Amino acid sequence: MNKKICVISGDGIGPEVMAEAVKVLNKIAEKYNHQFEYTEALAGGAAWDVYGEHLPAETIEKGKNSDAILFGSVGGPVADQDKPKWKGAEKNAILALRKIFNLYANLRPSIVFKSLKNISLLKPELIGEGFDILVIRELTGGLYFGEHKTENGVAIDVMKYSEDEVRRIAKVAFEAAMKRDKRLTSVDKANVLDCSVLWRKVVEEVAKDYPQVKLDHMYVDNAAMQLVKNPRHFDVLVTENMFGDILSDLSSTFGGSLGLLPSASLNESNFGMYEPSGGSAPDIAGLGIANPIAQILSASLMLKHSFGLIEEADAIYAAVVKALEQGYRTGDIYEEGCEKISTKEMGDKIVENI
Repeated sequence: MNKKICVISGDGIGPEVMAEAVKVLNKIAEKYNHQFEYTEALAGGAAWDVYGEHLPAETIEKGKNSDAILFGSVGGPVADQDKPKWKGAEKNAILALRKIFNLYANLRPSIVFKSLKNISLLKPELIGEGFDILVIRELTGGLYFGEHKTENGVAIDVMKYSEDEVRRIAKVAFEAAMKRDKRLTSVDKANVLDCSVLWRKVVEEVAKDYPQVKLDHMYVDNAAMQLVKNPRHFDVLVTENMFGDILSDLSSTFGGSLGLLPSASLNESNFGMYEPSGGSAPDIAGLGIANPIAQILSASLMLKHSFGLIEEADAIYAAVVKALEQGYRTGDIYEEGCEKISTKEMGDKIVENI
């Protein structure tokens, strides 16, 4: 298989962890007889230095000429957020790419590896042998993309959803549930919001096409509580944009480090942008201590969802699990008795395990 990948490393630790993901992809290409062609593009502060903008037209064009986008992270130090280079960098780059490519379905796994259960914030009895929860977030509608205005001391933000927007994300969620444990929780606030009443109605309609999937509904406040209190109740969650933003960030803490967690953002043709759930971590950039696993697992999701290479994607995941079971740790997940290694060394260990 020949595939073109637009590689946007971005800022901070982005280039360091991206190098390891590409190294892993090259090993996959070698072992399974594929060819991956990489086209490098700029976004965020890295793009500002060259183009004076956070998402240049050249980057958009390179994305359109590729089969998927492998994204690093953008953004600079908190103290510099008002400087032109960094002001709005994430919004201008990431949100714009989501809109341009109609990336309406965000998949955020929350993985608690068995070998890392001691560093999880959850009690051991809640973790068991480890688990993963998949949060599916509608990404291009709702409050974030509604009307925003402030007039005469009054601020207005409009949440808006159509039946078609709800239906297409519900289908993604049911399809994902069919490939997992056939359990789906739809999260809304139907006791208060009209958008949630519509959401629940459409999800129920889509459910008729998936009788094998056990569907339950949960209000967002209860869902947040149950995620912490009883996380193993969940397998796949589907929810609207703002709720999904909050719940996926909450569940991302379970594994012990954002450096472990990938994400995928897909459109209707399965073209996707794949990126770590964490940020650019400018405070550790260039030190060689960042955890590359989230970026590597994002590449695994790319193989699975955009390229249909299930075996290859599973091989990467298994190689990550093995490296952790072998006791290798970057600083963010280090435990006494394990071997602390660098960003590059973690990438090397994962490659060796493929």
